[in-house]
Formats: sequence, structure tokens, C-alpha cells
Amino acid sequence: MGKAEYLIVLGACVLITLPLEFAGARVYRSPRLLARAVLPAALVFLVWDALAIAAEVWDYAPDRVTGIRFPFGIPLEEVLFFVVIPICGVLTYEAVGLAPAFVRQLGRRKARR
Repeated sequence: MGKAEYLIVLGACVLITLPLEFAGARVYRSPRLLARAVLPAALVFLVWDALAIAAEVWDYAPDRVTGIRFPFGIPLEEVLFFVVIPICGVLTYEAVGLAPAFVRQLGRRKARR
């Protein structure tokens, strides 16, 4: 996989959780609310990453990232991580909230038969 490995994993996370949007989670349909949920945490962790990279506490393996870096040496993949993974989490959370109604609906269908 090489340089695309991190991006492939992030893409897989999006593909795995995307059906939850169509199942009724409606996360992508509320972009302002989603941004208010994701961006503050992303900002905090991006600052943390920038400080850790500057202090040489950690870095990212050049053979595992594209080489596209934002200010302070943060790789593109890391920026995407702090957006994609929380969105996948919010999608999952919203879908779990739908589960009781879905189960009730299934029970009603069985009762009609």
C-alpha cells in the first residue's frame, strides 16, 4: 500500500459508515451542526500534533504518507484523520440512536403477519 496506506484506511472508514447516512442518521444533511461537533476537537488535536512534531516527540513515516504537509509539518492524512474519524463516530452514534425505533418497527411488521 505504501504512501496511500493512511488514506486508504480513512477511505475505508468513510465507506463503511456511509450507509448509516442513508439508513437515517442524517449527519451529512446538517453540515453546520457537524462542523460544530468536529472542528473544535480537530483544532485541539492538530495543535497538539504540531507541538509534538515541533518538539520532535513524534513524526510520521514518510513511506506511509503522501508527503503533502500543512504548516508545522502536519501531514494531509493527519488533518483528514481528525475530520473523518469524528464524522464516522457521529454517524455511528446517530445510527445507534435509531436502533430502538428500527427494532420496534420490525416488531410491528412481524405482528401484522
